[in-house]
Amino acid sequence: MPLTSLSGTLGPKRAAHLLHRATFGPNKEQIDNFSTLTATQAVAQLFNQPLPDPALPIDTATGMEWVISGKTDANSGEDVLQEFFKGWLMGQMLSINVPGNLSLSFSAREKIVFFLHTVLTAIQSKVDNSRSLYFQNQLFRKFALDKNLGPDFNFKELTKKISVDNAMLRLLDGNLNVKGSVNENYGRELLELYSIGRGLEGTLPPATIPGDYFNFKEQDVRAAALVLSGWELDTTFTSYDATVTLDLNGTMRLPRGKVRGSINNASAHDNTVKQFSERFDNATIQPDPLLMAGSSATEASALDEISQLIELIYSKPETTRNFCRRVYRYFVYHEITQAIDDTVIAEMADTFITNGYKIQPVLEDLFSSAHFYEAAAGVTDDHFGAIIKSPLDLTTGTLRMFNVQLPDPVTQAASFYEKTNELIQSLSKMGMNFYEPFDVAGYDAYHQYPIYHRSWISTNFLVKRYEFIRELITENQMKPGALTINPLLFVQSFISNATASDAKLLIIELSKYFLPLADNLTFDTAADDNAGITAERLNYFLTAFLKSPQIDADPEAAWTFRWNNPVDMEVVKRQLENLFNAMLQSPEYQLY
Repeated sequence: MPLTSLSGTLGPKRAAHLLHRATFGPNKEQIDNFSTLTATQAVAQLFNQPLPDPALPIDTATGMEWVISGKTDANSGEDVLQEFFKGWLMGQMLSINVPGNLSLSFSAREKIVFFLHTVLTAIQSKVDNSRSLYFQNQLFRKFALDKNLGPDFNFKELTKKISVDNAMLRLLDGNLNVKGSVNENYGRELLELYSIGRGLEGTLPPATIPGDYFNFKEQDVRAAALVLSGWELDTTFTSYDATVTLDLNGTMRLPRGKVRGSINNASAHDNTVKQFSERFDNATIQPDPLLMAGSSATEASALDEISQLIELIYSKPETTRNFCRRVYRYFVYHEITQAIDDTVIAEMADTFITNGYKIQPVLEDLFSSAHFYEAAAGVTDDHFGAIIKSPLDLTTGTLRMFNVQLPDPVTQAASFYEKTNELIQSLSKMGMNFYEPFDVAGYDAYHQYPIYHRSWISTNFLVKRYEFIRELITENQMKPGALTINPLLFVQSFISNATASDAKLLIIELSKYFLPLADNLTFDTAADDNAGITAERLNYFLTAFLKSPQIDADPEAAWTFRWNNPVDMEVVKRQLENLFNAMLQSPEYQLY
């Protein structure tokens, strides 16, 4: 079995690997704590904690939420509210106001929520409604940790619900898809992007027959569009899903789109028999007479047809494989060979099906497996440090590692949104337009063959990543209220005095937490096995670190003296800032 469980305790390297991939970033203490656990224990701690509902986002104009109660003339403008939603979401990723013992578990859930956004995407400028964006995000949150929920909570059911979600209806013009004037946008992307797909990228032969997309045909797009016809946006947010509530108490129901016409006469829904191609075994979908009002479609019959459609799509094994490939690319690595597809992906798909299409069991098996930590027997082809951090992961991971605190999003909402807006602007400078992917396929890094995560890096984007770090460590120090990293406080708080006083030992210790490959580190080029960070690279860090305002005859001895005899702490502080800048502005820090 390719996904055999990893044996033994994780240790710092594997613990950091798990927590960087499965959450929005750990701090040093969390890495140390998880390093004593087995993979199974670590995954249980991440995914089996009772978690609180996020506090509602606040509008600074009223000091109150608007997503549940609705907007009034007293609220901020819609464009401002959309930015507040994104700032609120950043706060969830950073686990603000979450108890420390739940911070990582909360972050793990938010990582899944964002993963679902990368699959079933939204584009802010097209959706253009803060409440629609919020409710879609909450829909994802309700389905993120689904193992212990009822059978109605799984990715297949989520796909049904997203088909009538207000944000998705707007994104792909589902609200324009009516009987007699069919709009195929969502039907096409449902098949190509959000479910069965075209197959494993890099292995497909050139298309030779127009309208044949390997796993589906143009006929299936048309038939799916007919099934999906007759829905519109509910701008009053008073049409509710029958099974999903917004809070743990079950008192707030989840809004969705509504049928055109009325509940008992879905007049814009195409009521004909929908004929699918041989790719779907020439299946047909038609309204259930028991759900119709005479010869008229109803909301119930239209919803039932969508359910039939998703069930038909998921009856094909390729659909579950395609979803598991998305999981693998996001959490493990973008490259999926035919061999990996036939072993690892196939087993993930089996787990997915066996567990009723639930997401959580797939992730738990993956994160507990030797494959996730080693990629194969031995370490010659492991995937540690193989993924380029997204700007989002770089930002949240850095802030969380150094326990950088943002203002309280409820009691200091204006200051909180000011800081999150700065962070979102930084993401844009680094190449990620948060909640504004280039197209409906989502952010290129998660789907665009063959470049995938390499799309995050260009000369300009890399410079902006380094500027972000430099501002946190150096340039923001003299700006009141600015977000900052304090290297001196970090070392004093988390590194033993004996290690901190030795320049080389300090670099090696910090590398364990800052950089993905920190095994067998040496400053001796002759003894270097080149398996991780090279001796040349470590010596670069050392040189950058030991620069000081004066010339030291023996820089390492001078550092030891300064640390043990804290007379001139300004020099110590400056040297640590040099070291942290060198390490966190390195190419290695861009990887996880």
